[in-house]
Amino acid sequence: MINVRITDETSTLKAVILGTANGMGGVPKLEDAYDPKSKLHIESGTFPLEEDVKKEMQGFEAVLKKHGVTVYRPETILNYNQVFSRDIGFVVDNTFIKPRILKHRREEIKGITHVVDQIPKENQLQAPEGTRMEGGDVMPWNDQLFVGYSKQPDFDKYIVSRTNEEGLDFLIDQFPNRTVKGFELNKSDDNPYINALHLDCIFQPVGKDKAIIHKDGFKNEEDYHFLVDYFGKDNVFDIDSKEMYAMNSNVFSISPEVVVSEQSFTRLNNHLRDWGFVVEEIPYSETAKMEGLLRCSTLPLIRA
Repeated sequence: MINVRITDETSTLKAVILGTANGMGGVPKLEDAYDPKSKLHIESGTFPLEEDVKKEMQGFEAVLKKHGVTVYRPETILNYNQVFSRDIGFVVDNTFIKPRILKHRREEIKGITHVVDQIPKENQLQAPEGTRMEGGDVMPWNDQLFVGYSKQPDFDKYIVSRTNEEGLDFLIDQFPNRTVKGFELNKSDDNPYINALHLDCIFQPVGKDKAIIHKDGFKNEEDYHFLVDYFGKDNVFDIDSKEMYAMNSNVFSISPEVVVSEQSFTRLNNHLRDWGFVVEEIPYSETAKMEGLLRCSTLPLIRA
């Protein structure tokens, strides 16, 4: 039995589902790509190889296990991308939510059924028809629940719009004990330098009171200022569009003191160390070519 519990983004991690590159296959067709960064690498002939992504994910798993984390992996679905487990389910408090996600990814949940079946049924919740959301847009933080989303007409206009207003309203209804704060995101199906695929591509808390933020990813500038005021200006690390493209905000916290980050994020990693964090640097740049990084690859189940 797995008694899920996630109340924030950084408490000590006890159990997680880490995605898998096993069976992801070769380079997808351009028309089958559903984010602009993957499209760019398909067109340029630099889309990552399965073996390279597997190697990066093995390194990530090793770091998680070094810190005593129980790591579950999906069962392989051949010729299917299962790297980014974050989006296909997520935990808020003691509830595992099965969201309605992008149609291209709906088979992914089958790969983690062997894990989900260990969660008591009374702690599972299926999002209703009409809602759309993905875990990369959902962040529990203390008494808040931060949610990235798209209003109409953006939601229907862009394939990279992954969470709708109905999904936001569903979370408001389900978690009345939390202040649910929605942030509209800037979207582009063609330009990865201006596309905020999920909230965690432009924002993430670290430690107990700090955050990484990309201002231009928010459709409404007042949302950026809300977060700066919430965390405090000295507790915010701003990243530019190139750093956002490289996925600098998509690091992953194992605890309030330990952050896993990509080894090339020199400016960020130095700043995190200046803040007092232990930074576990690993190579993850091949995985990043699919517009996801470390947080995207994880589905936390239990944080103490």
